[in-house]
Amino acid sequence: ADFDSKKKRKVAEIEQALSSDPIDVAALRRMAISEGGLLTDEIRCKVWPKLLSVNTDDLPPLPGKELRENNKDYQQVLLDVRRSLRRFPPGMPDDQREGLQEELIDIILHVLQRNPQLHYYQGYHDIVVTFLLVVGDRLATALVEKLSTHHLRDFMDPTMDNTKHILNYLMPIIDQVNPEVHDFMQSAEVGTIFALSWLITWFGHVLSDFRHVVRLYDFFLACHPLMPIYFAAVIVLYREQEVLDCECDMASVHHLLSQIPQDLPYETLISRAGDLFVQFPPSELAREAAQQQAERTAASTFKDFELASVQQRPDTVLRQRFRERPRGEERTKSVLTKPRTNRFVKLAVMGLTVALGAAALAVVKSALEWAPKFELQIFP
Repeated sequence: ADFDSKKKRKVAEIEQALSSDPIDVAALRRMAISEGGLLTDEIRCKVWPKLLSVNTDDLPPLPGKELRENNKDYQQVLLDVRRSLRRFPPGMPDDQREGLQEELIDIILHVLQRNPQLHYYQGYHDIVVTFLLVVGDRLATALVEKLSTHHLRDFMDPTMDNTKHILNYLMPIIDQVNPEVHDFMQSAEVGTIFALSWLITWFGHVLSDFRHVVRLYDFFLACHPLMPIYFAAVIVLYREQEVLDCECDMASVHHLLSQIPQDLPYETLISRAGDLFVQFPPSELAREAAQQQAERTAASTFKDFELASVQQRPDTVLRQRFRERPRGEERTKSVLTKPRTNRFVKLAVMGLTVALGAAALAVVKSALEWAPKFELQIFP
């Protein structure tokens, strides 16, 4: 009964935000991040376009079959889509699935044709099929095009340089919370390639339950483009004991981490990822993540949560705790030269998560700063 009343209250809040004039995008972001996300695909059809500033009254016409003629990506897209059987609901009739696969091919080719600066990558279809299944082909085409020129842009460069750069944020995040796990992974020389498919498909390729996939999409659509790498970090941190119990060699650790558990506590991990983003925004980690490339990434064109995080009570409490520590352990100004504070930071992160869910608060504070950037199309 309590769950039902919470759900009804949330649906009412979402409807109120949608009917506001102007639409209350800050509230919609908060709803997408907070527990349960956007609840139903019917609601996602209304809210996802608002999160991406897509005008549903002016959708592009459906692409025609002529797209496939002499298209350099057609054969690769066709191969990938044919291999995507498990991304469709089990028990779906073959003819219905085959029809959706044809639509999937057309959406991908349409976006690539309209945006020649974008380059197809294997795994892109895993993201597109999620939108197709939730909102249908016409709206999916518009949403995927906006997403591809914003959040996914770095994955669609001619080289993987920017994708590698984003992966480079993973270890610094882990190091902030758990230096022991960080050092173990460094000793094993496992690298970050185990998280590549997580990142470039927004976990769509590796999670078998579609409900978990769309819940994460709610979260990522409401957040900064680097949030998926923070979520990847909290998965590794959640598996701390498994990692430390593993043989300290590349093959063993890579095998362990690349097999993602299907029963993760998603709501807890979403909250932790948001809290870590507020505590350790990308700007603080950029030097460790090869800062010379940072100016070329889509993430760098978003304003960090820094201003918002300073205003949040959880972050203020954390700073106060740091100030109250003995002088001998005083932190330097640069987070990159901090003393190792594994246990302390972990407790602080847990405290933030339980207390107020800093991510939801920070997103609301910063939503108004983000929204004009989508409208002004600041990405080249």
